Amino acid sequence: MAHQPQRGGGGNDRNRRDNRNAPVDGPESDIVEKLVHINRVAATVKGGRRFSFAALMVVGDGKGRVGFGHGKAREVPEAIRKATEEAKKTMIRVPLRENRTLHHDGNGRWGAGKIMMRAAPPGTGVIAGGPMRAVLETLGVQDVVGKSTGSSNPYNMIRATFEALKVQSSPRQVASKRGKKVADLMGRRNDGASAPEAIEG
Repeated sequence: MAHQPQRGGGGNDRNRRDNRNAPVDGPESDIVEKLVHINRVAATVKGGRRFSFAALMVVGDGKGRVGFGHGKAREVPEAIRKATEEAKKTMIRVPLRENRTLHHDGNGRWGAGKIMMRAAPPGTGVIAGGPMRAVLETLGVQDVVGKSTGSSNPYNMIRATFEALKVQSSPRQVASKRGKKVADLMGRRNDGASAPEAIEG
C-alpha cells in the first residue's frame, strides 16, 4: 500500500499565514493597525547614498478610539514599529452615533489639506478614499461619506481628518454644556433617530 504524505505540516503553515494579521493576546489585542504611507528618503553622503524610510500608521480599536503616528528608521519594519508606538500614545476618543456613524457633519483643515465628512444612514458604507478611509475604518465608523478637496498629501489628509473628528460631540455632551436634558435637544430631530439611539456614544 502506497504511503500517503502527511498533510499536517501544510495545514499548520496555512494557519500561521492566515493568522499573521490576527490581533495578539493582551490588553491591546483589539487594536487594529493600518499602514497608510511609506516614504523612502535618500541622503547623499561620502561614498554613495544612505537610504532611510518614514512610515505613517493609523491604529484604532474599532469602538471609537483612533490615533496616528509616524516613524523614521533605516529599515521599514523598524519605521513601522516606531510609528505604531507613537500612534498608540496619541489615540483620541470620538463619540459615535449608534456605534456606526458620526453624530453630525464635520470639516477639517491642515495646511493645504481640506476634508469634509457627513453622517450617513445605515447601509451606506464608508465612502472615502486614501488616508481618510483608513482613519474611519480603524475608528469603527460603518456609514459615512467623506470628500477631500485639498492636498492629497497623506500627512495633511490624516491631520485634517483628526481635526474634524476632534470637534465631534454627542447629544449628551452638548446637553451637559447647556445644562439641559438630552430629550429636550432631541425633540426637534427630524432624521428618524430616537433619543435613546442618539444618546449612545
